[in-house]
Amino acid sequence: MKSKSYLEAADVKAIASAAEAEALKHGWAVTIAVVDDGGHLLHLQRLDGAAPISAHIGPAKARTAALGRRESKAYEDMINGARPAFLSAPLLEGMLEGGVPIMKDGQCLGAVGVSGVKSNEDAQIARAGIAALGL
Repeated sequence: MKSKSYLEAADVKAIASAAEAEALKHGWAVTIAVVDDGGHLLHLQRLDGAAPISAHIGPAKARTAALGRRESKAYEDMINGARPAFLSAPLLEGMLEGGVPIMKDGQCLGAVGVSGVKSNEDAQIARAGIAALGL
């Protein structure tokens, strides 16, 4: 039997707090979502001024990153690189940059998805959140 790491409540709080701090530092109004390795929502925060649609897009990006075990941008790149068939991939609705998996020892613990500003800035916020874990 193998052991498996997982996100604890304190980890989720640390990720969310660091991601929020990064967004506020830049004055970015975003939604921040944290999911477990199965894509199940553990945290959702829509900062003041964030567009309502971001509360749907952020979790979708996180779920895509967790289930795919790769950044959601990888799917965006595949689609833009003449592989539009990925648009039909089941359960992957957030195929835009801004979803980042949380990896430890080659295993996915979950993911962070951010929506509300430029895609690379969304990913920056997600990475800042994950960095709080010191993995």
